[in-house]
Amino acid sequence: MHTIELEDVQGYIVRAYGNMQFSRFSLLKVTNPKAAKRWINSISTKLTNASIVNKDELPDTCLNIAFARDGLKALGMSESNISSFSPPFKEGMVTPHRQRLLGDIDSSDPQRWLWGASQHEQVQILLLTFGKDEQTCLDFYESLKTDFESHGLEVSRNLDGLTLKDNKEHFGFRDGIAQPIIKGSGRTGPEYNCVNPGEFILGYKNNYNVYPDSPTIFENQGDLNLLPPNPARPGKKDLGKNGSYLIVRQMQQDVEGFWDFMNGCTANKDGSINEHESVKLASKMVGRWPSGAPLSKFPDKDPGGASDENDFLYAKDDPKGAKCPFGSHLRRMNPRDSFERDSPKESLLLSNRHRLIRRARLYGDPIIGSPNNKKPKGEVGLYFNCFSADISRQFEFLQYTWSNYPKIKQLYSDPDPIIGVVENPEEGQEQQFTIQGEPYNKTVKNLKRFVTIRGGAYFFFPSITTIRYLCSI
Repeated sequence: MHTIELEDVQGYIVRAYGNMQFSRFSLLKVTNPKAAKRWINSISTKLTNASIVNKDELPDTCLNIAFARDGLKALGMSESNISSFSPPFKEGMVTPHRQRLLGDIDSSDPQRWLWGASQHEQVQILLLTFGKDEQTCLDFYESLKTDFESHGLEVSRNLDGLTLKDNKEHFGFRDGIAQPIIKGSGRTGPEYNCVNPGEFILGYKNNYNVYPDSPTIFENQGDLNLLPPNPARPGKKDLGKNGSYLIVRQMQQDVEGFWDFMNGCTANKDGSINEHESVKLASKMVGRWPSGAPLSKFPDKDPGGASDENDFLYAKDDPKGAKCPFGSHLRRMNPRDSFERDSPKESLLLSNRHRLIRRARLYGDPIIGSPNNKKPKGEVGLYFNCFSADISRQFEFLQYTWSNYPKIKQLYSDPDPIIGVVENPEEGQEQQFTIQGEPYNKTVKNLKRFVTIRGGAYFFFPSITTIRYLCSI
């Protein structure tokens, strides 16, 4: 039995805010710590928590807040207390080591980013505002802005996001389907897709049946009576309980390049577009059809509509990758019960120790790409937002080991075709996508990179109680 203190957990971890069609994520800078803490404390009672809400009682707006390392420092947290946070959070996303891990090179080099890199203003606080539509969100934001600007906070950048019909992203595929279910969150589903709360929420046991490493108070500051004891460090207060880490990455999508590549690989003999084969190749690379339907259940044709089908495994239905290729984005990011040569049970155990809660929001022209609709007006992309209790074991592991690494499941030159391709490969370096088949495999050569990183940062997403504590420093 897992009991989560949902009223103390900020809601965006557990709830996707599916009815919130527009969002504004504001990067805030602290100019007056005392006044800023007064304002943050004043909104602590207005923050959206993770309590279960009936569909007919959904609010028109939602509000959450997150803090980067420099934000905690700006609010007065001591270095000895900041040192208790996880290394990725403390070091940030743009150290040379993390740049190599995440593959942020060439056009994705942090030196070319719009925000979040060393040449930009320090990332301190992220205010997340949501509305049922654009006007509702912006009206809500403006009411907050009037207040926080008079309380020692100023905006350095706004990241405006939206959702499109059937929750599709700009390449044209339904997104956000394969989410793990947190035990005790109120959601239900197949047991194999359920994970212990400590995979995403600090202060609870994870899938190793231990408490994840949680930031701790080593130097007395603020009202310590607000914080619970740390179960892993007797005599110390737990700063992380009911919180999480939020990863934000701004990912520009080359919609035209994506569909030009698919069209070129599948063109008819006369050079004309073969729309069916183009969509099929793109779907093989993604692992789902544009509708969201999984290839492992619908290998030949997209059934259409909008599918949330997520109740499937690979070991029994598609052990050889003949339906959903081993190297597809979907199968790499969550191998389910079919990882390498591990047994189904071992594979599920491993897969569920490297899951993410994903919360993407789109930006730019609301285009839904296809073979014949591929030219957006201006830059488009998505804000890839995700939660984990262990940035290194979850987010960074997935990016480095299962996405960027080209050797997986008897494949040797196959990076993740969606997010793992190197823009300028070294001489002799093959980048291909293999489609398993009988009697032989098919290989798509010379993959191109279609995603460019334009900004990013790691944030602490604290509990509502911890937010009040921060304001007491």
